[in-house]
Amino acid sequence: MSQRTRIYYTAEQKALMWERWKKGDTLHDIGRLFDRGHSSVQNILQETGGFQPLKRKRSNLSLTLAEREVISRGLAMELSMRTIANQLGRSPSTVSREIKRNGSYADYRAVVAEKAAWQRALRPKVCKLTGRLNLIRLISRKLHRQWSPQQISGWLKRQYPRDKNYHVSHETIYKSLFIQTRGVLKKELLACLRSRRVMRRSRYSSLKRKGLGTIVGAIPISERPASIEDRAVPGHWEGDLIAGSNNTYIATLVERHSRYVMLAKVKDRRTDTVIAALIKHSQKAANRVI
Repeated sequence: MSQRTRIYYTAEQKALMWERWKKGDTLHDIGRLFDRGHSSVQNILQETGGFQPLKRKRSNLSLTLAEREVISRGLAMELSMRTIANQLGRSPSTVSREIKRNGSYADYRAVVAEKAAWQRALRPKVCKLTGRLNLIRLISRKLHRQWSPQQISGWLKRQYPRDKNYHVSHETIYKSLFIQTRGVLKKELLACLRSRRVMRRSRYSSLKRKGLGTIVGAIPISERPASIEDRAVPGHWEGDLIAGSNNTYIATLVERHSRYVMLAKVKDRRTDTVIAALIKHSQKAANRVI
């Protein structure tokens, strides 16, 4: 089996991933858009815990890539900094600082300077839980007791109404759990969440509309004849399956008119097993009547 070529997603493709993820699509559905498996998409979404990172914006005062290219061409033509600054409509000191922080006259490259500027502009916001061990212990203790982040957030505000250092939103708790790079809440606490998820899911995410767990070709109860509702006509049966401990199952059939009940023990809950057991049991009951 030949190995597939590794794909590097563009910013537009990643934006499409996040858009479909917010709409509730599964990882498999998103992966099929790019002819890739779900793990290829999961690696990108899980990096930020299922939270879409904010789009970075450039300050109006910052030099653009086009302006840096003008500087690079001016240096190649051996123009003075004042001449380059006049072409850009900038101060000569702005051009001078740009060249000094990105090498020298001979080493300046517009693309390299642009990437370095974006890297220097990173300002990671410190998490509110960072360094607050007492608050972390309180949250961890409540999570171990199966409290939800919403309950913890509300309890902290009521318990410490005047101390805002203990006021933390449920979103901060979720992000601290799902984004482990924050280094605040331990990964083991994810198992304490009621959903047991490892990253944020969309509120519109559901497997119900995918058709999973439904009987193919089944007629819904809402469409059954009206004569069945009043139990006046004999011969209508209603089936169900009862699951017990240690993987034990009992199939039931109830005649709606007489309320006659038949029970059949089955070895598993598979459809063909249950149907075969009910047919065999009903035939035995019919033979006894005859």
